[in-house]
Amino acid sequence: MKKLYINPLNKMGHINPELQGHFSEHLGRCIYEGLYVGDSKDIPNTNGMRNDVIAALKEMGIPVLRWPGGCFADEYHWLDGVGPKENRKKMINTHWGGVVEDNSFGTHEFMELCKQLGCKTYINGNVGSGTVREMSEWVEYMTFEGVSPMADLRKKNGSESSWKVDYFGVGNENWGCGGNMNPEFYGNLYRQYQTYIRNYDPKKPIFKIACGANASDYNWTDKVLDTCYRNMPDNAHGFMDGLSLHYYTVPHDWNHKGSAVDFDDKTWYDTLNKTLFMDELIRRHTNIMDKYDKDNKVALIVDEWGTWYDVEEGTNPGFLYQQNTIRDALVAGINLNIFNKHCDRVKMANIAQLVNVLQAVILTEGEKMVKTPTYHVFNMYKHHQDNELLESFIENEEIGIEDDKKVCALNESVSVDKDGKLHITLCNLSIDKDQEIEAVLAENGIAEAKAEIVGGEIHEHNTFDDPEKVTKKAFDGLKIEGGKLKFTLPAASVMHIEAVLG
Repeated sequence: MKKLYINPLNKMGHINPELQGHFSEHLGRCIYEGLYVGDSKDIPNTNGMRNDVIAALKEMGIPVLRWPGGCFADEYHWLDGVGPKENRKKMINTHWGGVVEDNSFGTHEFMELCKQLGCKTYINGNVGSGTVREMSEWVEYMTFEGVSPMADLRKKNGSESSWKVDYFGVGNENWGCGGNMNPEFYGNLYRQYQTYIRNYDPKKPIFKIACGANASDYNWTDKVLDTCYRNMPDNAHGFMDGLSLHYYTVPHDWNHKGSAVDFDDKTWYDTLNKTLFMDELIRRHTNIMDKYDKDNKVALIVDEWGTWYDVEEGTNPGFLYQQNTIRDALVAGINLNIFNKHCDRVKMANIAQLVNVLQAVILTEGEKMVKTPTYHVFNMYKHHQDNELLESFIENEEIGIEDDKKVCALNESVSVDKDGKLHITLCNLSIDKDQEIEAVLAENGIAEAKAEIVGGEIHEHNTFDDPEKVTKKAFDGLKIEGGKLKFTLPAASVMHIEAVLG
């Protein structure tokens, strides 16, 4: 029996709701068909937004949404996406499928989407092919309430009031698709561009995010921060609020990523092993950030993460459409636990992507909608949002097939909410071995508890013909003896326990 030790007296940090954030790009059927259907008469919608998808995402507790990219952001010119739809410019989406982008979903539509979702807004600006003026005027268009050319244009286009831009990314992947820049060059561009992201309303400050590294490119983090902080005046503190990090779980390699549903036991463990690398990435990038930001004022923003497989057969290769199995549920649970454990530095994390792309929480096909296993994990983990992380440790063992790719069998995090209830999330990474667990508290005991679980055979997934194959279910195997909580965590499962202290 494995012991799970929890110390309710030691609070380790605050778990921002944004750790369970999401990402939507003009890519494949994420925006169009997935979220936005315009004036469709066949799919029920409100101001163009799919009612079924909106309801599901609200139930899941989506806290923040990033848009318009991704690689698309650094070829996106926002003025093309405002004004009467019949007058908006059409363009070719050169990054994703070579399809026509008609710009019918633009700034006003995104703000309407976030309003319906009740979530925060994360806008990604164009550094790769845009200008300082273009970015500055976009911020003015969205956030300025007074009299100005951009505020007047917004009003002319139908929005009398300004919007709240919660987060603003200054470029995306500028080491690659966002301009193939070196870190010193980008660092100087960041210094320039961020200067003109004005806080027109001091009561609604914009959280500014610099483009961070691709996975383990620690040199990028070091050189960008060195360039940004070099010779900065004392009154420039706050010019950078966050630094991004992108890391995808790719089972094999970028040339042969593997199937989303057809994989063997070895690939299962390889996938989870690569997922656990997220913990090392966060620790090592944090160590570099500590050199320049000793007061921990700059957040690490993991604004792209998730699984990336070969696309489903018969779909457009540029649309990145893939299925979602129990394996993805484990990937989601592991990452969310890691983010919780690092909540002192990691303040936002956005899975890629929201609908129909990569590790999506929702898949659509015409009027049909399916919630994926990943959706159900997010729906359980929402109970961590806005909680305090508690010190916890679980006894473990290494499992797997290859010695150099073994993984710890168990993965966990624990938080306490405003009402004093504990929320425990655990992942059993084993394909076939259940784990007996006993939760022991440093003080007091557990008086009552309830649990829910997502799990099953590792290849199981939901389809439009069988949408409830994998879902969140109540778990009735909890026992409380002498204030200690005992249960058996099934193989290949993710569990959430809500406990009341005695």
